[in-house]
Amino acid sequence: METTRVKAATTTSNIGEQMYQLIKELFPICRSITGNGVSQTLDIIKRDIPLIVHKIPTRTKVFDWEVPKEWNIRDAYIMNSKGEKIVDFANSNLHVVNYSIPVDTSVSLKVLKEHIHTIPEHPDWIPYRTTYYKEDWGFCMTHNQFQKLTEDVYDVYIDSSLKTGYLTYGEYCIPGDRQDEVLISTHICHPSLCNDNLSGIGVATYLAKELRRRKLRYSYRFLFIPGTIGAITWLSLNESKVKNIKHGLVASLLGVNAGFTYKRSRLGNAEIDQVVEEVLTQSGVNHKVFNYSPYGYDERQFCSPGFNPEYHSSADNLELVKPEALEDSFLMYRQIINMLEANMKYININPKCEPNLGKRGLYNMIGGDNWGKNFQLALLWILNLADGNHSLLDISKRSEIDFESISQAARRLVEHKLLLET
Repeated sequence: METTRVKAATTTSNIGEQMYQLIKELFPICRSITGNGVSQTLDIIKRDIPLIVHKIPTRTKVFDWEVPKEWNIRDAYIMNSKGEKIVDFANSNLHVVNYSIPVDTSVSLKVLKEHIHTIPEHPDWIPYRTTYYKEDWGFCMTHNQFQKLTEDVYDVYIDSSLKTGYLTYGEYCIPGDRQDEVLISTHICHPSLCNDNLSGIGVATYLAKELRRRKLRYSYRFLFIPGTIGAITWLSLNESKVKNIKHGLVASLLGVNAGFTYKRSRLGNAEIDQVVEEVLTQSGVNHKVFNYSPYGYDERQFCSPGFNPEYHSSADNLELVKPEALEDSFLMYRQIINMLEANMKYININPKCEPNLGKRGLYNMIGGDNWGKNFQLALLWILNLADGNHSLLDISKRSEIDFESISQAARRLVEHKLLLET
């Protein structure tokens, strides 16, 4: 891997800070699984990449689900009898339970408490709560605020709408030499939460910006979708495209300096699993790898996120996410893609005994300072295992020679017409 050189080159472009500025612009927007916040978010992303925006009508049947009503909100508050707003949507869009129905009434403290959500173990944080599929209303506040509530009559007001509309998502496809695709999905349904998942939006956007300038073996499809229902909707409407998807990653929780977390595919040993784990191991960074489970984000639908203590609360803010962590995540994704692009399978087209490497000029390189014994062994291992079934990563692991050396040796053998890509 070329981590040091690549990182230095990228740092000069200040890509971590650019992603952070995108996140900063997106942070105030109240997003949900539908609504104006999603459209506004996609419009901002479109400044960087040419997204195609799809609008799927309410009640469209998508497998066992249907597209829900569209939700929008303009204002909300709780006011005491003194005319003081003790909770105000204008201060934090987490204060209102996402998808709350319109409310304009007065209630007792007892009734109000039935609609209040807090995090007692973190009394200064505002939780993020939703009621997507049950028509209800509610507010979120810090537990410290909650404990200060007194007997009173409270005016509760939520100026929202829940009506026939659309589920909106963005899609961007970058063609490669093959129709085989790598799918990179990130969810865009959370309001003012930075690590989950403005970090995923930032990394996916800038990864797409870079890949569109490269010559690629695979084609790449980027999805900016509402969680769960967005993945289900896309899959339902695009079954004919699924056969082309060979690898997939769900980008989430990428903005903090806490190492990396990867959740394996349901298969457990798919090529993408092997590539990600190899890149993480070679990087030397702190990381954890978990087996697949049917709980999490859209990997449940597409068949890889981790969780941190700030999950789904006001603590997941602009102070939590760091530009350097965003850059590290971007570089990690780029290294994964680099390995996927290079991880080919070959056929040895001169398989009867060992070919004469010397007459092809390869033997002279073996004694050079640049390659040495590893390069000689890499050539021999590749020629021996190039049967159309072993990838370069397979050969790297079997030979215990680093992937970059194996990849470079394979390129030299292709140049000398000793290998044919399958």
